[in-house]
Amino acid sequence: MVAINIEYVGNLHCKATHVPSGVELITDAPADNMGKGETFSPTDLVATALGTCILTVMGTKAQSMGIDLTGSTVVVDKEMTSGPRRISRLATSVVVPHQISDRDRKVLEAAAFTCPVHKSMSSEVAMPITFEWSK
Repeated sequence: MVAINIEYVGNLHCKATHVPSGVELITDAPADNMGKGETFSPTDLVATALGTCILTVMGTKAQSMGIDLTGSTVVVDKEMTSGPRRISRLATSVVVPHQISDRDRKVLEAAAFTCPVHKSMSSEVAMPITFEWSK
C-alpha cells in the first residue's frame, strides 16, 4: 500500500505528497472550472497516470525482452463532458522511435492494454490507444 497525503492549500490548489519518497506536487482547478489552470488539474493527473502507466508497462515488458524503449513518447488527449462533469475520452498516442519486429510490436501493444490505470477506469471513458513505430 502507498499513502498519498493531500492538503487543500487554498485558491483551488491542493498539495499532494507521495509519502514513501516525500515528493510533492501541486494541483489547480482547470481554467474552465473556476481555476487558473496554473498546473495539472486532478483530471489532468488521471490522463498523466494513464500515459505514464502505459509507457511503464510497455517498458517493463520491453526490458524483459531485451528491448530498449528509451525516447518513446505518449500524448494523451483528454476530453471532458458535462452533466455530470467528467472525463469522457482519453485518446492515447504512443510513438516508439526504434525499429522493432512485428512480432515484438504485437507483444508490446498487448502489454499497453494491461496497464492498471487503463484497467481501473470506468467503461464509460473511451480510451483508444494508437501506436506509431519507426520503420
